[in-house]
Amino acid sequence: MKDYCLRATAADGQIRAFVATSKYLADDGARIHQTSAVATAALGRTLTAASIMGLMLGNDDDAITINIRGDGPLGGILVAADGLGRVRGYVRNPGADVPNRSDGKLNVGGAVGNGNLTVAKDLGLKEPYVGTTPLISGEIAEDLAGYFMYSEQTPSIVALGVIVEKDLTVKAAGGFFIQLLPNALDETVDRLEGHIQNFPPISRLLDEGKTPEDILDMLLSPFGYEITENHPIGFVCNCHRDRIERALISLGADEIKAIIEEQGQAEISCHFCNKAYHFTGDQLGVLLND
Repeated sequence: MKDYCLRATAADGQIRAFVATSKYLADDGARIHQTSAVATAALGRTLTAASIMGLMLGNDDDAITINIRGDGPLGGILVAADGLGRVRGYVRNPGADVPNRSDGKLNVGGAVGNGNLTVAKDLGLKEPYVGTTPLISGEIAEDLAGYFMYSEQTPSIVALGVIVEKDLTVKAAGGFFIQLLPNALDETVDRLEGHIQNFPPISRLLDEGKTPEDILDMLLSPFGYEITENHPIGFVCNCHRDRIERALISLGADEIKAIIEEQGQAEISCHFCNKAYHFTGDQLGVLLND
């Protein structure tokens, strides 16, 4: 079963919801960046969230970036997604580690630390929409719920989870977003809060074999719901050699000359997917002429 995200509406249009399974997406991020267990959990949660938020944008060409800047040992997380749910990202210190929490769970909040969460949406306008809010816990889900409330004035329930095996592969991962729309009645809000209050962790449900369809039914069956979309999500990087060449050219003639004279070649790696692009001295000379 590949990763995918369900979109649904409920309570006669008062609620919208997204439920995703993202095991392979999170595992790709861990494998590419060789992350520690806690870094895998932090990156996997953020990749999952970004893929869902990308699908929220509405247009395939729209894009969203989540930048988490904390003072913990992870050093921050940067993740980007498009309107098709294709996502890429990295942790600045992928090998960073911290002791587990007292309950034995991975201490993502301690690894992230205190800081800010910034969400930038490129909707094809002259300037992107940018919202920044303080981190609440560093556990990612709670921080994103805070962002939606304070930056977009949209009450949201956000759940994200990643189970990491001892061999650092991902056993289960996923997330759900439930948002109250402007026409939501107080009665609907109260019922939803009461229903969700003791909801099990989504990673545990997925590990037990539940599907996004099962979880969506558990979440919204009391409200009457309709699934409106089933969309694949995945780790996909949009880097390519032409883009790297343009970046080199943007350094300017003097900088390219210095690289040729001092190193004779260049190798540039993409931060998001770690793919390396090698340029010989002759190839750098062609860029210099350009």
